[in-house]
Amino acid sequence: MLTQLNPRPLGRSELNVPDVCLGTMTFGEQTSEPDAHAQLDFALASGVNFIDTAEMYAVPSRPETCGASEAIVGRWLKRQQRENVLIATKVAGPSRNLDWIRGGPPALNRANIRAAIDGSLQRLQTDYVDLYQLHWPERNQPMFGQWQYDPLKERDCTPIREQLEALAELVREGKVRAIGLSNEHAWGVMTFLRLAEELGLPRVLCTQNAYNLLTRTFETSLAEVCHREQVGLLAYSPLAFGHLTGKYLSGQDTEGRISRWPAFGQRYSKPNVMPASAAYVALAAKHGLTPVQLALGFVRSRWFVSSTIIGASSLTQLKETLPATQTPISADLLAEIDAIHLRYTNPAP
Repeated sequence: MLTQLNPRPLGRSELNVPDVCLGTMTFGEQTSEPDAHAQLDFALASGVNFIDTAEMYAVPSRPETCGASEAIVGRWLKRQQRENVLIATKVAGPSRNLDWIRGGPPALNRANIRAAIDGSLQRLQTDYVDLYQLHWPERNQPMFGQWQYDPLKERDCTPIREQLEALAELVREGKVRAIGLSNEHAWGVMTFLRLAEELGLPRVLCTQNAYNLLTRTFETSLAEVCHREQVGLLAYSPLAFGHLTGKYLSGQDTEGRISRWPAFGQRYSKPNVMPASAAYVALAAKHGLTPVQLALGFVRSRWFVSSTIIGASSLTQLKETLPATQTPISADLLAEIDAIHLRYTNPAP
């Protein structure tokens, strides 16, 4: 049992979440259903009752496994006391070549959002989700490893007001308790919040963004926005797709998501990822920590992180990573982390 887990308020709400969340994007691809259910049982017994999934999971998404993660979670959830588990899921955005999801999906409009939640509820075998998130914005913005905004890529998209109004309908109907964003930037978060205030609609409580030792872009404009507006960060990819474990430093073929799907995770293909990872691995060893303890302890320690999302391809892996989230990070150690960060600033934006 992990007695140190602390519930934290999610945004400006009464919804409290544990400071660790179990991610499920491997369920149905790298992770079999029996192992996935064992992970869910272990997490719940350890105080982690916050589960994150998405309609497009397993990852990498393909027609044969799309929706598998939700279905696996749903068959487990059916055996639980529903009120004791917090379920977060996401509606897929457009422009990612996911033709098997509602033909694209073409937009984050009312029809697609409603179709998505109905499908998710059916697979999850529940009549509501605790948190419903827009998986990525419909509008033009840099994400998933892109690092520059390009106005020449502007395109027509569903107005944010229409997206928010569709989400508000789901809250009123009881299908969704709270709403959030994912892979967002400061302008998007502020626009959702402004419209919620102007129109009397639900506020977004959080944004789920990549955050780890190699990806600290959140710390500038988004950190200020989220602090002043009381919006939480659900930090995903705290181990940087395994790079921060050090397992890819040998240059040999290593079992993992990157080696199995080389085109997956372009964020971590940039030139300074390996030297920065090596520096953090060496720092962990200097302080008698594993690389996993350093990476996960760092993310969980940050004042703006509401919950750290950890995923595992096996129960054995989860039994290592979940306790590692509790690693304390001293002020002296944080200073050394920041010194490496200044040398290799955001090598995986």
